[in-house]
Amino acid sequence: MKSKLVVLLSALLASGAVLAQPKAPEPDYTLSFNVGAVTDYRYRGISQSRLKPALQGGADFAHKSGFYVGTWASTIRWVEDAGGNADVEVDIYGGYKTTFGAFGIDVGALRYLYPNSELAVSPNTTELYVAGTYGPATLKYSHAITNLFGFADSKGSGYLDLSATFDTGFWGMTVTPHVGHQRVRRNSGASYTDWSVALGKDFGNGLSASLAYVDTDTDAYFAPNGKNLGRAGVVLGVKYGF
Repeated sequence: MKSKLVVLLSALLASGAVLAQPKAPEPDYTLSFNVGAVTDYRYRGISQSRLKPALQGGADFAHKSGFYVGTWASTIRWVEDAGGNADVEVDIYGGYKTTFGAFGIDVGALRYLYPNSELAVSPNTTELYVAGTYGPATLKYSHAITNLFGFADSKGSGYLDLSATFDTGFWGMTVTPHVGHQRVRRNSGASYTDWSVALGKDFGNGLSASLAYVDTDTDAYFAPNGKNLGRAGVVLGVKYGF
């Protein structure tokens, strides 16, 4: 009888019916990197790369407490078009994320840097932001505590946007509609609304791709070649994270 019990116990242990494998402990922090390219770098609906391709990349550090910091960079052309010298944008950000049941909140600060821009009004910009997420939807407000991207006397400008991400149920693709409004303080002619719809696909192993339709209601932003930087367009992007 004793030998039968030993055999039965051994079988149960082998099948995992008695002792489950313990879960791996949550890491104290994660560090990730990403590189990518887009056919047109659109930010808040406006092309930053003169409707041409851009290379991009970044790094993110997140602690399990909810605090995070990161940096991101992209090639650009708009500063040169405005008479400056910067051909790259470097962003530095940090903040805190947490959840309350089904509701999530994200607060932080973001600094946009354009090294050696040499414009009359510095395009370097600092914004504070707060975002609330419920289900697939996120509402976010960003408030400039400096001049906004080279607009004189524009401190206090704000950007409000609403977006959501849905699983299409087809080939693992997601769809993300978005609408936002940029208010440029004391430069009302530069204020505008933008909207977009993006399809996303995660191929696994860190590789993802996106296809977006982007448009705005403004014709206040032009490149030296006369092209409207806020016109409707389709943007293809690829990204590899590791």
